[in-house]
Amino acid sequence: KYVTENTFDAYNWSLIENKQKFIGQIFTSKSPARSADDIDATALSYAEVKALATGDERIKEKMDLDIQVAKLKLMRSNHQSQKYEMEDRLIKYYPTELKKTEERITGLSEDYKVVQAHPVAEDSFSMTIKGKVYTERKAAGEAIIQACKEFENPDDRVSLGEFRGFPMTLYMENRTFKVAMKNTLTHTAELENNITGNIVRINNALENMPRNIENLKIRLDSLKEEQQSAQSEVDTPFPKEQEYREKSDRLTQLNKELDNSESETEQPSEEQENGQEKKPSVLKALKDFKEEIKAEDTQKTAPEKSYEER
Repeated sequence: KYVTENTFDAYNWSLIENKQKFIGQIFTSKSPARSADDIDATALSYAEVKALATGDERIKEKMDLDIQVAKLKLMRSNHQSQKYEMEDRLIKYYPTELKKTEERITGLSEDYKVVQAHPVAEDSFSMTIKGKVYTERKAAGEAIIQACKEFENPDDRVSLGEFRGFPMTLYMENRTFKVAMKNTLTHTAELENNITGNIVRINNALENMPRNIENLKIRLDSLKEEQQSAQSEVDTPFPKEQEYREKSDRLTQLNKELDNSESETEQPSEEQENGQEKKPSVLKALKDFKEEIKAEDTQKTAPEKSYEER
């Protein structure tokens, strides 16, 4: 296709441009701001052709700015949303998690002091089951299995005995027997149908405290780093704020200029009304052309006069 400057080619391309935008909006469910590239990608090329046809580079600049400002506005909105999310985490999540982690470290440290005060060795073992003290691991394991067999109500929590300074409670969860040992915190061991294996599991639940403390300290440091990073992100302004404002202001200015230009073309100037020299009006030329066509059609369709009328 070819277009000629200052002709109606620009008007035709304008129609195509508007149709393309309309079709693009119909065939997408996304909001315009989130899909500016998809919606206006083809329409912008029509706008460029229209700009060439009219000779007004402001139209192309406006179309470019429409897309750029829409992108920047979306980026700015996303930045603001992330900022609000981080602020919420700084107010609620991090203080709560830091407090819980610190309290758990303190609780584990206190409980491990009790474990250290009641050591066990190969030749020194003591566990109380149902009021009876067992000094052999196998006998203690058999007593635990027997206690499980006598367990009647799955919703009950019954006292099992004592081990290394911790009272033991027997209960069932998800059809599995468990032993809870509580001092400052609660430490749990899952039981199986294994006499000596259950003793090992109960003892490991207490001996694993130092490793759990170290893991919690690592988590505490990680939470503090995340908190600092979140605070830094909240304090960071939108990196393209100046570009967004400058382009938004320029787009507003362009829209005003184009609106004023359109108003000037629709209303005759004072010089034209006074009969002074005026620029050729394409709209007037079109109107005159239509009137000429209409006059020719009227002459062709008018009935010929009869001989008597002549």
